[in-house]
Amino acid sequence: MSVNAVVFDFFGTLTPSTPAHVWDEHAARSAAPIGLPVRTWRTALDASFPERATGSLGDLTATFRTLARRCGVEPTDEALAAACAARLTAQRELFVLRDDAVPTLRALRARGLRVGVLSDCTVELAQTWPQLPVADLVDARVLSCEEGRRKPDPELFRLIAHHLDAAPEECLYIGDGGGDELAGASRCGMRAFMLRTSDWADNDAHARDDDWSGPSVSALTEVLTLVTSPAAGADPA
Repeated sequence: MSVNAVVFDFFGTLTPSTPAHVWDEHAARSAAPIGLPVRTWRTALDASFPERATGSLGDLTATFRTLARRCGVEPTDEALAAACAARLTAQRELFVLRDDAVPTLRALRARGLRVGVLSDCTVELAQTWPQLPVADLVDARVLSCEEGRRKPDPELFRLIAHHLDAAPEECLYIGDGGGDELAGASRCGMRAFMLRTSDWADNDAHARDDDWSGPSVSALTEVLTLVTSPAAGADPA
C-alpha cells in the first residue's frame, strides 16, 4: 500500500492499554490531597472528560479546582498543588510507549514517510509532550485539548493531514478505536486500521469502535507491511 503519511492515536495505540483498575488507582492518588472519596473523584473525572479533552476547563490547576468545587469541596492551594502533582505523576506513567513504538516510527521515517499523532487527550499530555521519546519522531501532532475538538470531528483528521502535507486519502490511520476514531478517519478518506493487540480487551476507552469490521493489525510493527517508501514507487515494503 503506497501512502505518504501514517497517523497514530496515542493512548492504547502507541502506549499500552489502560485497564479500569489503573484509572481507579490513579484517581485515588489525586483524590487523597483534596480529601474526597475515590469513587466521587473518579466519577467527576469521567464526567468531565469531554470538557477536559477539549481544554475548556483551563490548565490542570484550574481544572482540578473546578472539579473539586463540583464535588462540594473548596481545596486549599496546598491541597490543590499536591493533587495536581499526583495527577501529573500518574499520567506520566501512562505515557510509556509500547516496546515496538519507537522502532516502528523510526522505520517509517527511514522510508521517507511522514508520521503524525492525533490524540484525544487532556492538558497533561500537551504539557509533557516535549519530554517524550516519541516527540522527535513525529512530524506533526494534533491534540484535542489544544484544538478544542474531539474525535471523530472531521476537522481533526483534516488538520493532521494538512500538517503532514498530505491529502487524507494519502494517510493511514492506526488506532485502538477510542472516540469512534476509525469510523471518523474513514469518513475523511483515510485508510483506517484497528490496532487490536493482546491487551486490547483490557483498555478502558471512551466510545470505542468495538464493532469495527474493517482491517486490523495485531502489533505496531505490522504497519510496516502495509506501506511502501514514497521514493521506492512500487517496490515492496
